[in-house]
Amino acid sequence: MMNIELPKRKKVYFASDNHLGAPTMKESKQRELKFVRWLDTIKLDAGVLFLMGDLFDFWFEYKTVIPKGFTRTLGKLAELSDAGIEIHYFVGNHDLWMNGYFEEELNIPVYHKPQQYNINGTSFFIGHGDGLGPDDKGYKRMKKVFTNPVAKWFFKWLHPDIGVRLAKYLSVSNKLISGDDDAKFLGNDKEWLVQYAHRKLEQQHYDHFIFGHRHLPLEIPLKENSKYTNLGDWINYYTYAEFDGEYLSLKEFK
Repeated sequence: MMNIELPKRKKVYFASDNHLGAPTMKESKQRELKFVRWLDTIKLDAGVLFLMGDLFDFWFEYKTVIPKGFTRTLGKLAELSDAGIEIHYFVGNHDLWMNGYFEEELNIPVYHKPQQYNINGTSFFIGHGDGLGPDDKGYKRMKKVFTNPVAKWFFKWLHPDIGVRLAKYLSVSNKLISGDDDAKFLGNDKEWLVQYAHRKLEQQHYDHFIFGHRHLPLEIPLKENSKYTNLGDWINYYTYAEFDGEYLSLKEFK
């Protein structure tokens, strides 16, 4: 478990599922500008920022090429990182092909699996949320293909103009990939990330479970003074979580 000591008057922020570039770069421009404005508002009191996956609707790092666009977002993240704000990035199901760019260019560590943190004495279990729990079976099968080294090797030999166009088409048109297929509340007893959190609590206590992926802003109490929070998205809800060193709250950016 990683320990983070939050300085006085500093906060921790969590955001997920921007899907920048979807359905087109032009149509996502206003959402990107809104997200950058939010980053501007938090930079004065942010001690730590967790980006919880699917910042981009598609991301693939070739050896010398990254997808075109997202200049304002990447520039703002570089600004925050250079200012000393600690940023952590969790890959989602749309941007899982990261391979060093964020670490080398932005000084942002990237995680491919959930992580545990102790922040000012409060325990957190944090991850994007894809492929966890007893459900999400269709995506679990698809993820095996996406992460297969042979499949990745073949994809990287496609010219970027072809590879990126193909990936964007599949991302927008396939509900299983996009995550829109199940973006409705299933009930506390049927939410598979809630079920996953309950199983983790049988092994160890966590004060907070924080995930993205579901595209729904949710706050659900668990047993043993624990809470599950889903961050929503920056497509329909523009929600994020804020931890002030003592309390965690889910908020909307207007």
